[in-house]
Amino acid sequence: MQSPQSGWQSPTQVVAGERRLKVGTGTCSRRQFVASAMMAIGAAALGGARPAWSQRDALDPRTLRIAAETSGIDIHNHIDVPLTGAGMLGPDLDLKGEMQRAGLSAICMTFATDYQPGDAYGRFLNALAAMDHQLQHNGMKRSLTVADLAAARRNSQPTVIQAVEGAHFLEGHLERVEEAYGRGLRHLGLLHDSDATVPLGDVYTNVPRLGGLTAFGASVIQECNRLGILVDLAHANVQTTEMALKQSRRPVLISHTGLDTQPGSDARMAQMMRPRLIGKAQARMVADRGGAVGVWTRLSKTPLEYATNIRAMVDVIGVDHVCIGTDTKLIPAAPDHAAQQPPHVGDSTNGAWVNQRAGFYFLVVDAMLKTGFTSGEIEKIGRGNYLRIFGEAVG
Repeated sequence: MQSPQSGWQSPTQVVAGERRLKVGTGTCSRRQFVASAMMAIGAAALGGARPAWSQRDALDPRTLRIAAETSGIDIHNHIDVPLTGAGMLGPDLDLKGEMQRAGLSAICMTFATDYQPGDAYGRFLNALAAMDHQLQHNGMKRSLTVADLAAARRNSQPTVIQAVEGAHFLEGHLERVEEAYGRGLRHLGLLHDSDATVPLGDVYTNVPRLGGLTAFGASVIQECNRLGILVDLAHANVQTTEMALKQSRRPVLISHTGLDTQPGSDARMAQMMRPRLIGKAQARMVADRGGAVGVWTRLSKTPLEYATNIRAMVDVIGVDHVCIGTDTKLIPAAPDHAAQQPPHVGDSTNGAWVNQRAGFYFLVVDAMLKTGFTSGEIEKIGRGNYLRIFGEAVG
């Protein structure tokens, strides 16, 4: 199996005794690099609805350098596109621009099909077609392998890993897993909020009734292992997780959650979100099999509180098994979603916190440094851990 780090180079190189930074295919001095990084994230001030960020006041050069060197991956980010209706492809979205403003080199671009009744398969195909359109509009491609991710990074090209949250589109048809693989799916969330018409396992927010992972759920995991699709156990209860780990021959993820010991300071939100948090034992069982847990931005009112939540997860399962999985929306909701979920602080990646003064990943790096993380640890959590697991799952 190919190592996810093979051929991987740090952007930091020493040339003729002078420390220089490699960006894409060219080189620049540290001062030039920092200046260009500031200009890139300063683009966030463009556009009427975007905050007028003052990057030079908000962030120091070390933060900018480490953010650029580690080039983060958000392993669970929603891109809302129309799933039904006449305007199927939806309005053109500035996907690349928002990723650059966020400081992210890649996202696991996800969507869910269980918000409306019936024909989940049709909505799945419509969503992929709409995402094809958005990627073409932005001059972007899906990354199907670790080599694709490495090439995109070398070329300073934002990229996406196609994901879906919930296997509702299968509707009991195992052959659709291979069809989805052929359409570029490489990250499959087994479950979401509601049960599929042919259920795959017990959801942690619902009353258990299936005895954990179902026979169909086990078959889907085995098919993902065969094809090379990363299995995501977000929304699975403990029993489903235990059974899924016994079925999978490859590491799995829980892409977006937090520890139940970190409910946040808002009592109302803590009560509402507690069923979606996991215990230490559930986190450890995933890590013990080589997998990882993505920490979401929910229940954190500031970047420092988010970094503290990451630290809490690291203290339980180790720095090699934690990722960033925001469960935010890089792009504002498409028109047919807006009426269902009005936007508010915390929904948007670049608006995860009140009075956000810089792009998402830049603020996270800044907060992690202030929380005591090293640049090497930030690289693992921000990017390296997902690359390792994605490589082992996809091959």
